[in-house]
Amino acid sequence: MMSPRTLDENRAIAAQGLAKFSSEPVSHLVSGQWVGSRSNAVFDNFSPSDGRLLGKVAAGDAHEVDAAAKGASYAFEDWVGRSGNDRKKILHRIADLIVERADEIATVESVDTGQPIRFMSSAAIRGAENFRYFADAAPGALDGNAMPTESHLNFSTRRAIGPVGVITPWNTPFMLSTWKIAPALAAGCTVVHKPAEWSPLSASILGEIAQDAGVPAGVWNIVHGSGEVAGRALTEHPLIRAIAFVGESATGSLIQAQGASTLKRLHFELGGKNPVIVFEDADIERALDAVVFMIFSLNGERCTSSSRLLVHDSIHDWFVEKLGQRVKNLCVGDPLDPDTEIGPLIHEVHSQKVRSYVAKAIEEGAKVIRSDDEYSPDSNFVNPVVFANANNKMAISQEEIFGPALTVIPFSSEAEAIQLANQTDYGLAGYLWTSDVGRAHRVSKDLDVGMIWVNSQNVRHLPTPFGGTKRSGVGRDGGDYSFDFYMETKNVAIAYDAHPISKLGAVK
Repeated sequence: MMSPRTLDENRAIAAQGLAKFSSEPVSHLVSGQWVGSRSNAVFDNFSPSDGRLLGKVAAGDAHEVDAAAKGASYAFEDWVGRSGNDRKKILHRIADLIVERADEIATVESVDTGQPIRFMSSAAIRGAENFRYFADAAPGALDGNAMPTESHLNFSTRRAIGPVGVITPWNTPFMLSTWKIAPALAAGCTVVHKPAEWSPLSASILGEIAQDAGVPAGVWNIVHGSGEVAGRALTEHPLIRAIAFVGESATGSLIQAQGASTLKRLHFELGGKNPVIVFEDADIERALDAVVFMIFSLNGERCTSSSRLLVHDSIHDWFVEKLGQRVKNLCVGDPLDPDTEIGPLIHEVHSQKVRSYVAKAIEEGAKVIRSDDEYSPDSNFVNPVVFANANNKMAISQEEIFGPALTVIPFSSEAEAIQLANQTDYGLAGYLWTSDVGRAHRVSKDLDVGMIWVNSQNVRHLPTPFGGTKRSGVGRDGGDYSFDFYMETKNVAIAYDAHPISKLGAVK
């Protein structure tokens, strides 16, 4: 394995990748052309690390969304009419080009989001894996089932639903964009992508790669802008048949209302307040490593982070002591530094939100454990924090903080652990640590969440269903589940022979 690049090496790669974004506004991609907004409106894009201006971005509105939707609609019949093998070749080419530009993607995204390079260095490769997986699945995407009866042969087939809108978040934008767009293209859909305005740059790199890979004009469109303007225009546009959205639960509710008049199909991957339950019989050293990783990696800005630690009261004090040592040793710093474990949070608005929970925790009676490092309130650097002596009724236990903040809650029995885990509006993921096989199955059965990992951190397997219950989402991603969303299923019934048909109104 190669040694990670030094800070200076990463800065040099980032500077080269960022140069084009500082020289002229980031454009929309509409029907194969890079264009600005008709209104000439732009917005500023700042680095969360030091607040410097990275460049300006075209601010799209209903005009750009309409042009992109019409381009996607025009391109749809050609794209859906191509063979699955044709789409497979193009998607594999996209994956190849992602790998070729992986260093550029990683450093640009690290600067644009504040995510440490140690995590972003794998984001591009994961994006390439998404395209390869769905490329290989493309030839069989329209396959259905044979369901014969005594008198008929029923068989189903599938066809792409049409032009779709993809709205992605700011936390790991490149990987999540590929996670949504790859299956849409493999299915035969055309796409209008609205990236998050707080981290827009990697979407443009991905659009360049798509063009270089031979994606036809209009098949992949990008419109930058705010959710309130560009996002709403996309969710309301009559030519867009479905919306795939990753983001906050409250925003998902708005999108659901906005798409109602056009009967949009919707897929939501929303927020989480995910429990990690550690029983007294667990391998507690491994559990500790997983707990720390799943809340403090990616700055805690991940929907699947295990932000609530439910720990058996017999090992509670040991865990709190060890967590205190870990949180004080975490390396906070420049996201391009290979030693950095936690970088700046994405934006000043979000940083202030995360900081506000320290005051809430103290007010509610929790014990706050964090390092003694001081960061300016004007910066986006935030102390990673553990909230101990907590209970499940506190705001720190119920609200999605979406930052490097872990709430610790003790329990005394299996039944209480399950009750505490389910006692939230969210239901995305759960993590369970125990050496008791029966307990692992019992608790997994009773947890009201969409995904559970037993004796593991979050390890992604692409064919498996990804999604949540309650306010954490609607629908599932991954494998054939993605095709179920992006495609319509059609059944054909063919009679074998002359089966009985009732006669009405016949002359007797």
